[in-house]
Amino acid sequence: MSPSSRTMTILPKRAAGDSSPYTSSPLPSPPHNLEQYECGRAAMNHELNFWVVGGDMRQLRLAQLLSQDGHTVHVYALDAGGELLSGLIQEDHLGSIARADCVVLPLTVSLGGGLLNAPLSVAEHPLAPILDRLSPRQFLCGGRVDPDPRALPQARGLTIHDYFAREELAVANAVPTAEGAVQLAMEHLPITIHGSRVLVLGFGRVGRITAQRFGALGARVSVAARKFDQLAWAQAMGFDPQPLNHLAGWLCGYDLIVNTVPAQVLGRLELEDVKEDCLILDLASKPGGIDLRAAEQLELETIWALGLPGKVAPGSAGQAIVDTVLQILTEQEVSL
Repeated sequence: MSPSSRTMTILPKRAAGDSSPYTSSPLPSPPHNLEQYECGRAAMNHELNFWVVGGDMRQLRLAQLLSQDGHTVHVYALDAGGELLSGLIQEDHLGSIARADCVVLPLTVSLGGGLLNAPLSVAEHPLAPILDRLSPRQFLCGGRVDPDPRALPQARGLTIHDYFAREELAVANAVPTAEGAVQLAMEHLPITIHGSRVLVLGFGRVGRITAQRFGALGARVSVAARKFDQLAWAQAMGFDPQPLNHLAGWLCGYDLIVNTVPAQVLGRLELEDVKEDCLILDLASKPGGIDLRAAEQLELETIWALGLPGKVAPGSAGQAIVDTVLQILTEQEVSL
């Protein structure tokens, strides 16, 4: 097997006609049974005008939920087509966005170059012309707002609220990320998860839930972390704790390595010790934690699985964003 065939990156973009298992099927009706969501809905005592701009299937689910709750919902740069847009107002221009009460940008707002993150759109959409249409009175929010996307609205006197900075959403988002890692492992490992040796790098929100999911399936899970309190928690939860800064030389026994640290932790030195049939999953956001070039040269099967929640569970991920946005609106006392 050639090196190029052993290394892949799962990107959040969904191409037209993609038959990947991470592309969702038509979304079912939302379960309105979450206490936080019901609380947010109760606070909405009249219809609001929402614009959902860009994003993937999570944003489409968000739009559906808001529409089903009686709000007017416009979607822009979300070219899903068909029944998925039922009840929504699909816009191909920004003429009426100035009348929106709330504008919801995607998670992540931009992937660079000043462009809106819009994988479901057939065209590219610069952020600046969208923001130029908005006024400070409107509620603007987005997810994982990096410095450049934050500077653009600030230069126009706009305030952007980062819903992904909220702890409740970060925790909720960790669940489909961890379950997506389990799905990838089942599809790519030649052995069962039960009885396999799994190493989880990092023990934050995603690392903790990922370790729990693999442990529940019978894997022998080790956790590598820098902080002593994280190692203490890992040990208390039944995992084998290991120091993250001493990985080189002891990675040869693992069947699966799952990274959650968004900084390089597996360079060539560490990767040279990994056995050839080990699967490496990188769940970290950019810049990731794996030296992909070194992994390719060593012919190690490596998957950089970006945007898993929007691929494996867009319904749950979209509802988590709705819950958070409604809660922020309530706290900000936006004309509800």
